[in-house]
Amino acid sequence: MNTTSSLYALSDGTLPASFEGLKSHVDVQWVKEALARGGVGKLRNRKLTAEDVVWLVIGMSLYRNQPIVEVVHRLDLVLPEEDGLPGTVTKGAIPQARRRVGEDPLKELFRTIAKHWALASAEEDRWRGLMVLGADGSTLRAPDSPENREEFKLPPSSRSTAGYPQARVAVLMALRSHLWLDFALADCRTGEGTVAWPLIQRVPPKSLTILDRFYIDYGQLCGLAARGEERYWLVRAKKNLKWRVIRRLGREDALVEIALPPPVRKEHPELPETFQARVIWYRRKGFRGRTLLTSLLDPVAYPATEIIELYHERWELELGYDELKTNVLEREETIRSKTPDAVRQELWGMAIAYNLVRREMDLLAREVELPPRRISFIMSLRLIRDLFYWAAIASPGALPKRIRKMRLDMRRLILPPRRSDRRYPRHVKIKMSGYKRNHGHPK
Repeated sequence: MNTTSSLYALSDGTLPASFEGLKSHVDVQWVKEALARGGVGKLRNRKLTAEDVVWLVIGMSLYRNQPIVEVVHRLDLVLPEEDGLPGTVTKGAIPQARRRVGEDPLKELFRTIAKHWALASAEEDRWRGLMVLGADGSTLRAPDSPENREEFKLPPSSRSTAGYPQARVAVLMALRSHLWLDFALADCRTGEGTVAWPLIQRVPPKSLTILDRFYIDYGQLCGLAARGEERYWLVRAKKNLKWRVIRRLGREDALVEIALPPPVRKEHPELPETFQARVIWYRRKGFRGRTLLTSLLDPVAYPATEIIELYHERWELELGYDELKTNVLEREETIRSKTPDAVRQELWGMAIAYNLVRREMDLLAREVELPPRRISFIMSLRLIRDLFYWAAIASPGALPKRIRKMRLDMRRLILPPRRSDRRYPRHVKIKMSGYKRNHGHPK
């Protein structure tokens, strides 16, 4: 039973038998199937089973301020002793158990969760029959070690001054619920487009993918549209974009023809020499004029005014990254894991943990009939942390009382409507530290 159902269903003060903390939020069968597809059999005669390791990797992101050994006990993952007493696990046994499980089961579990949760959420919040999706990339720091520097690399623009190796990550998000449909990672020397475009090309039918102007790649955009089944795209145009106007669709709206550059034609000979797109010009008070480029060619089915407003939902992806880095990872300098394999495993667990929190927020939003963006992420994260902790340690008689109190405090999770009149120009801030960079490499 999910957190939302638990909070709303406990009118009689009893705790559902199926509510078992973290394990009650993800289908156990999904975990077993992910382990099987990842090539991991059941680990017998181990205090930490393969399934428990999966729960642990997810819990590591939910309890960033707790030592990993403490996370094991908070989530009640270690098997009991033969005499029935609570089991214990040593600090050295945890990395060994994680190595035995590896990265693949977490990757498979994320994909299963995305298929069931994120896709369903995107289906619920369509715009004119289309799922509203967004894709973008970012970087996350890994602990500084020779192995991680070799695997994930230092940023190329600051090779001699970067303090940490970084992993390049890309996300395909359902913008109206923030749930992740797809996720990929690579070293930071790999281009953002190289990591993100495979995710974009896998978008489901009847969808609109909103992109930043960095993602203007004619070959990729034409390939996405050529797949058919209403896979549309919307992107902010670059200043030097050239086209030929075919027909005016409105005052600041036109159907245009764009010629594919020779390098694109050489790389993709199967594409036509030109393709049609729609250009929309607009200006908001206090900002310079903007130009949007889209494959939504029908001005009746897809009005320009709505497309302009819709493009600004792309910022939801930036807010999602902020939730991840500021709240889930608690702005710590690096993630926990020390080795490349463990880093990748933790990043997949982090993606699952983020989706778990967002799934609960989506369910709560539907219960109170509000959009998911009106639910507080940080308060939801704290609520889930507390519930998982209490489910593991509290007596059956004490937990319903705590949950009843949470039901009365549910109003704290609901945010006021966003104010659209606020304007904050972007600028570069000064560095907070006056110390010189240490150019040395780890020994």
